[in-house]
Amino acid sequence: MDQMLQVQTVFHLTGQQPAAPLEAIGKLGLRPALLARYRDLARLRYDFPLVLTDAGSGGPVARPLSSIVNEAAADKAPAGPSGEALRKRLLRIERDIRRAVAGGATGLLSELWKQAVAKLTGVEDEQLRQVLAQAGATIGADGEVVDCDEQMPRNLFTHAWRVVQREKFARVRADLNGLIVRLNDILRADFVGSEAGRRPESLKAAMGTRQQGMFDFDVMARLLAVGAPGHSLPAPRRERIERALAVLRSQRFFPGALDTGAAPYEFVFDSCRGVQQAFRERLPEMAELVKAMSVAELEGEGRYDERKHDAYFSAFSADSLSSADMQIFPDYLACLRGRPADATADTNLMQLLSSGISVKVLVETDDILEEASAGQGRFAFGVRSIQLASLAVGLNDAFVLQSTSSNLPQLHAGIRKGMSVPAPALFSVYTATASYPGGLPPYLVSAAAMQSRAFPAFIYDPSAGPDLATRFSLQDNPQPQQDWPVAKFDYADSALQRISESLAFTLADFVAADPRYMHHFARVPHKLWNAQMVPVSEWLNGSGGAADGRVPYLSAVDEEDVLQRLIVDDRLMHAARRCLENWHRLQELGGIRNSHAERLLAEARATWEEEKRKEIEALAGAAAPAGQAATPAATVAPGAAAAAEPAPEEEEPARSPDEAWIETIRCSSCNECTELNDRMFAYNENKQAYIKDLSAGTYREMVEAAESCQVSIIHPGKPLNPREPGLEELLERAKPFQ
Repeated sequence: MDQMLQVQTVFHLTGQQPAAPLEAIGKLGLRPALLARYRDLARLRYDFPLVLTDAGSGGPVARPLSSIVNEAAADKAPAGPSGEALRKRLLRIERDIRRAVAGGATGLLSELWKQAVAKLTGVEDEQLRQVLAQAGATIGADGEVVDCDEQMPRNLFTHAWRVVQREKFARVRADLNGLIVRLNDILRADFVGSEAGRRPESLKAAMGTRQQGMFDFDVMARLLAVGAPGHSLPAPRRERIERALAVLRSQRFFPGALDTGAAPYEFVFDSCRGVQQAFRERLPEMAELVKAMSVAELEGEGRYDERKHDAYFSAFSADSLSSADMQIFPDYLACLRGRPADATADTNLMQLLSSGISVKVLVETDDILEEASAGQGRFAFGVRSIQLASLAVGLNDAFVLQSTSSNLPQLHAGIRKGMSVPAPALFSVYTATASYPGGLPPYLVSAAAMQSRAFPAFIYDPSAGPDLATRFSLQDNPQPQQDWPVAKFDYADSALQRISESLAFTLADFVAADPRYMHHFARVPHKLWNAQMVPVSEWLNGSGGAADGRVPYLSAVDEEDVLQRLIVDDRLMHAARRCLENWHRLQELGGIRNSHAERLLAEARATWEEEKRKEIEALAGAAAPAGQAATPAATVAPGAAAAAEPAPEEEEPARSPDEAWIETIRCSSCNECTELNDRMFAYNENKQAYIKDLSAGTYREMVEAAESCQVSIIHPGKPLNPREPGLEELLERAKPFQ
């Protein structure tokens, strides 16, 4: 082992202060290479800031500012060159609003739009300024504008809860108002027919003020008394109606109902205990309201039967409430923040989610990187938060959504669905704070957490169907079929030639953005890069390891955007492997790389191959001359060289070792190669892979495809481009597959 490799290996295995020529990276200002292009988010058009909207039933509860500006440009700016000036100004306004919000500005979109138009410089055309102001006044959506900061998730979920609850309130209020009117009508009709209702002062009060002088109410009272019925509402019925009417008027669950004067109840809490306590205290009133609504409906339709209903309603209590009765009432919202350890260990939370209360719980985690406790020798990465969501999925009937804050705009439909289902719902969100020590914007930190599989996104919706295939979804993650997301990375080499590589974003990349954990990395000078250094993703896939003298590295850039390589120590690689194992378990839940299905497929393939072999032997025996026994093709005398067996029609022809090719007839359709590069690899009519265009990819991709192939049928051959970087290493890796 040469001295350089020995130094690298020692750091990788021990994680101790790197020895020369390796260098500690604490003050280098490094970030993962794939984040190099995101230096100034305010210059980019992306999903933030968000505008919290109320688009009515089923509509989005939030929309990206960029999509709203796109609609304004399509509506206000004429097509072609004549509208180009207006389109540019609209994009300028969007950029100014984005910068203002990133700087702490708050308010409605209409207000921020006016401020941005007022600050425009270089717009001499007053007519153009007026058009821009008019575009803001007639913009397709208005609402509070929020950035991807630590306040955004609570604001977004509270807004979504209020939107859904307003729709629910409107339906119940309409029912309550109708019941109140019907009970009032019964009492009013009874009063009009009573002796008190026929008195002159009552008749005068019932008449409009403009017509009161036209009648003699004393004479009218004497006339109405002649032949008037002598009966009125029975006292028990009147008392029953008045009692129900009093409950409907005084209820505090649905503000805005007719005649409601009491202060409404609050349904948003900061703790599970607060929700539980409020629910228990309100149960008797809930039972009284359900009973009053039932009595009012029966009385209004004339179906109340005292012999049958009196006994039932006299015994009606909080224990009599059914799940359908519970669904009438508003949902509770609990917002728990910055306490992942408490949330996981909080028995109140799991009890609340399994209690049958229609409650929505937002749990925000603001740090998923932490050193494990002493003596464990491990590096933790959001284990508590991931366990929390997994426990909630185990409850079976709770809606669960897990995501980072950066991905929430993509999940607006899932957020609304979770708020609407008549069941408990858990929303587990990783929210990077502005005080994050890495100096990266919270949006990038949150996005990196999901990209690295440290905090994957998923939705579990029990109402979607009877099985996991319909209930569980991982589709909101980047490249959910892969171990790690892979993206193109372009840079210039020392000769200023453009180089393009495919880089995987792993847990190690996410950790590299946090200065608290810089001691897990060591920088290798450019001149000492060597073939024994392998990317983290390849090292984890088993193509390298300490046993064969290879060490893992990741690519990073410094403050001058110079490419660097960082050796990663064994503790962090162990955490990355555990992170990948957790991701694989989630993939199985989502129906991706299901180990049971793969085992059954392998057994079916082995059975098919055995049947095919027997069929070929039977055909060979049938074709032998009469009286001559057919010699099994696979029989070889001990110590003798096997004769060349006749190849079946499907067998691949002999190939040169320099030629790249795929044993197509053995392809298991695992999608590994086509997802890596669908321009280089494709499927034929039997859904089996072949090389579509060798020039459409790099030799590195060919080697990576061979390494990831589950049945080892890809043969990389020799590279087309002799100048491709890293060929020495790649040719060595390709040898086992030639």
